[in-house]
Formats: sequence, C-alpha cells, structure tokens
Amino acid sequence: MDKKQIEYYESKLAYEMDSSDLFDALENGEEIIVVDARQEHGFEREHIPGAINLPHRKMNEESTKDLDLSKTYVCYCDGIGCNASTKGALNMAKLGFTVKELIGGIEWWKFDGYATVGIEATEGNEIKCAC
Repeated sequence: MDKKQIEYYESKLAYEMDSSDLFDALENGEEIIVVDARQEHGFEREHIPGAINLPHRKMNEESTKDLDLSKTYVCYCDGIGCNASTKGALNMAKLGFTVKELIGGIEWWKFDGYATVGIEATEGNEIKCAC
C-alpha cells in the first residue's frame, strides 16, 4: 500500500466533486451553495439550477460579505477549457470559505444528463430536494 498515493487521492476528493456527487448532495439537501464563477452573460445563458452567479474576478470581501461561512461552496465554470472555477475556488478559500471545485463544469453536468436553467436551458434530470 502506497500511503502517499492514498493521501493524494483523499486530498483530491476533499477539494473536488463531480456532477453526480453534486446532484446527489443537492437532492439530499446538503448545506451546499453552487457558485457559477463565470461572467454574467454565461450565467444568463444557462446555469445549474439554484446556483448563484459570483464571477471570480469580482470575488472579494465586499461581494461575499453576505455569504454564510458555515456552508460548503462548489464553484464551476464552462468545463475543461475554462479555469474560472479554479480561480473562484482559490479566491473563496483565501476569503475563508469551505469550497470545492466541480470537475468538468457545466458541460459535464449536462453530459451526465442534468438539467440547466436560463435562456438556453437544457432538459435533463431535475433536482428534487429532500430538504
């Protein structure tokens, strides 16, 4: 058994989640706030249901002052070719938030069959919160 390898994967899972994990967490009513870290026009076009739009370039103490530090925040962006979720997660971590990054962004969310909302919404499995 390679202890370093186990520690690496445990660390990775502590800071990332995939769309299936996020969907399940939202369905189960976990204390998660989904953050779309893209610019406003991307959010308006389509986003994960229930997400808030907080572009990474605008994240600071003032723009996050009303957010609940006791929640876990999951940042996402377009997908593999975008790093807004990484920048957003880093910014939020520096501001003292518990944060994870959604692997694959909204593209993998849709690829896995989940619905989006917005001007160009896509159909798919919808979150039925058990809260």
